[in-house]
Amino acid sequence: MKLITKAKKGEYPEYAEMYMKLLSDDGLILKHLKDNFLMIKDFIYSLPEEKLLHRYQENKWSIKEILVHIIDDERIFSYRALRFARNEKLNLIGFDQDSYAIYSGADKRDLDNIFEEYEAVRNSTIALFNGLPEEAFDRMGHGTGTANDATVRALAYHIAGHELHHFNFIKENYL
Repeated sequence: MKLITKAKKGEYPEYAEMYMKLLSDDGLILKHLKDNFLMIKDFIYSLPEEKLLHRYQENKWSIKEILVHIIDDERIFSYRALRFARNEKLNLIGFDQDSYAIYSGADKRDLDNIFEEYEAVRNSTIALFNGLPEEAFDRMGHGTGTANDATVRALAYHIAGHELHHFNFIKENYL
């Protein structure tokens, strides 16, 4: 798999620092994406079914909703990476993650079904980044206003860090 150097401050929005700090600077982000998926899958399957529907507070997401949120976010940020890699000049629109969670139907889905989608999206993400030309990783794209500008490289790290952020959050607040 391709080596992708870690994004530096200035290549991603300030809020994404919470994701970047969770990741090593070894360039093996695509390997980490693959390994982290397997680690999370093993961990989630070790939980009893009732835990997957647990909410640590009223109006907070269940673990199943968090999993589908991770999938949605990865799809969206991979799409952004594709657009930025292809030098798209138009700004992107944002998305309402809470609305996505409400309408996801995650709690009614079978865990096998969720992980089938998760794995398909993950494999697609890895294939996208692995196939990009080197010069694409330095391209800066424009999100919803300049506060969300990011390089393609930063989006790869965002996806991985976002996933780890939610995995850590589950372990700290749901168990």
